[in-house]
Amino acid sequence: MDLLLRGPLRASHAALPVPGILLGRYPERAREANPKGRFGIAAWRALAAPADTLRLRRYRAFATAVAERSAALAAISTEALGMRVRDLRADLSRDGFAEACLVEAFALVDLAAQRALGHRPFDTQVIAARIMFDRRVAEMATGEGKTLAAALCAAVGGLAGVPVHVVTVNDYLVARDAAHMAPMFAALGLTVGHVLSTHDVDARRRAWACDVTYCTAKELVFDYLRDRSVRDPALSELHRSAAALDGTEAAPSTLLRGLCMAVVDEADSILIDEARIPLVLSAAAPQSGQVAFHAEALTIARRLVPDRDFLADPQTRAVTLTDAGRATLDAWPAVEAAAWRHRLQRDEAIGTALAALHVYRSDHHYLVRDGKVHIIDDSTGRLAPGRVWSRGLHQMIELKEGCATSAEQVTASQITYQRFFRRYLHLGGMSGTVREARSELATVYGLDVVAVPLRRPDRRRLLPTRLFRDHRTQWLAVIARTLAVTENGRPVLIGTDSVAASESLGRALASAGIAHAVLSARNDGEEAAIVAQAGCAGRVTVATNMAGRGTDIPLAAGVADSGGLHVISCQHNASRRIDRQLIGRCARQGDPGSAETLLALDAPRLAQSAPQWLVQRIGVHGMQRPSWLVTLLVRLPQWREERAQRRQRRALLARDDRTTKSLSVFGSLE
Repeated sequence: MDLLLRGPLRASHAALPVPGILLGRYPERAREANPKGRFGIAAWRALAAPADTLRLRRYRAFATAVAERSAALAAISTEALGMRVRDLRADLSRDGFAEACLVEAFALVDLAAQRALGHRPFDTQVIAARIMFDRRVAEMATGEGKTLAAALCAAVGGLAGVPVHVVTVNDYLVARDAAHMAPMFAALGLTVGHVLSTHDVDARRRAWACDVTYCTAKELVFDYLRDRSVRDPALSELHRSAAALDGTEAAPSTLLRGLCMAVVDEADSILIDEARIPLVLSAAAPQSGQVAFHAEALTIARRLVPDRDFLADPQTRAVTLTDAGRATLDAWPAVEAAAWRHRLQRDEAIGTALAALHVYRSDHHYLVRDGKVHIIDDSTGRLAPGRVWSRGLHQMIELKEGCATSAEQVTASQITYQRFFRRYLHLGGMSGTVREARSELATVYGLDVVAVPLRRPDRRRLLPTRLFRDHRTQWLAVIARTLAVTENGRPVLIGTDSVAASESLGRALASAGIAHAVLSARNDGEEAAIVAQAGCAGRVTVATNMAGRGTDIPLAAGVADSGGLHVISCQHNASRRIDRQLIGRCARQGDPGSAETLLALDAPRLAQSAPQWLVQRIGVHGMQRPSWLVTLLVRLPQWREERAQRRQRRALLARDDRTTKSLSVFGSLE
């Protein structure tokens, strides 16, 4: 374990993770980084608390040294700053990430941030940046300045000549953060680019060629898979270098410059929540007969009876045919298509059709826009452009919604986030809600978590959770609380768990005469404008999980004096971390604020845990006592869901590892 190292840095004089003769033109780990074994995890759990205290003391000392060095350089001219940057880059190339070089590097980045952005980074931001640079995950509370902390870490890597990828969760944050931090990078002589889902190949290649590139995890992984499809896996890096030197190899057609260094913002979302979904680079399959096949499956599925012929589980999105259902299908009139004569293929197709009809719901799991079906990301509440469901599910949902049917996709290449990010030579990250995932980050990625202290005292006030019989009484309570809070001039942010729920609540607010704005995947183009106004006095904003990550809601003048932003959570999320993300929108950076949770017991997850006799006893004012019972009813479904998702991620990784090992036997291991 790294607890025995002197100081916070792990390998100060190791070779820099840069493209070149030593690591090749496309550096990456040939095999994924080994996570901690069972003994390592047991030792880590036993020593985590004292180790965190020791590390934090060292990180504070480092931040103090950086502040002192930055102050000593404060009077130098722009020209002198440029000369010092050039000298530093030479030192980093020669000495690697030695401690003295890092103090100088962070001090110069600190100074550049002051001059370009108009304020110096806080010590807590320097601490978080150094934690990430040390290949760890920083838990930094929402509102404490994660965007600048990530940029500080990326800038130091860029000064060493390392191609740095700053990875975040959506295009909005990619464009926003790259534009906001561009002046700081420019002051250091570094180029910065960003990759969006709308960018073409040329724009992507220019962005990946920059010193620092902002991107979403999805765009990064898909460009990596595209690179793998054009690189000859039979050639080693030595062969590639030799071919390039003698001119027998054409100019590289890859987009990336390897997997050198990644700074992962919202690390728990990307490395944990999104890890359940394999990333598949696909190509269109021949469509002959597919539309008719899917339409026939839907026709048959519509005639099957729920609970008699099949069982549907909305939580796992699984559909199981019963014996009666299979008997019904066996008695179905014969269909000419050969596919229907194969029982297993028939049952799978009918199961997919039943899922399309009874499990996947419009405005919850997907959105129909411009005659197309767009998937809504579960954890972010945003549209997932370019993502499609496989095995005919997407096409069946398109038919169900009356949309034009897209071509079914076949897999060309695939990888999981778990395998992909372990291939980086230098990986670090941060999040405001990562402590619950600490053990899994250590187990899967070998990443330790270090908590960054708050810059100012926490002034958030948490009110008791209340449970209501159904959505109608829940909405009445939300309206009453909204009126009470806005009377004092405070803004209110109300979190819902789907597009449909946000629109339902919006109609209820409108009926009560409450002016409001709704932010969801349906109007994502208005996100910046809605968020900018959400902190104004008396403002009411209804939002899905889109408002839960990466969005900073600035308070208007006088709002802090009135008590700050009030958050009402109407979400019963699959994870406690997502609960904390929404609550974290209020009381940021020492501002006042408050939050409460109002839930309806007819919500899908809660309905399975709440006994009917208890539901009937709850009055119109809801239930908040006994508090232990309320907590049990809320947390038990989350605990079950978190456990199921952990098992799903472990199973996916195990299956991926087995596939990789089997491929390596035949000499085709990536």
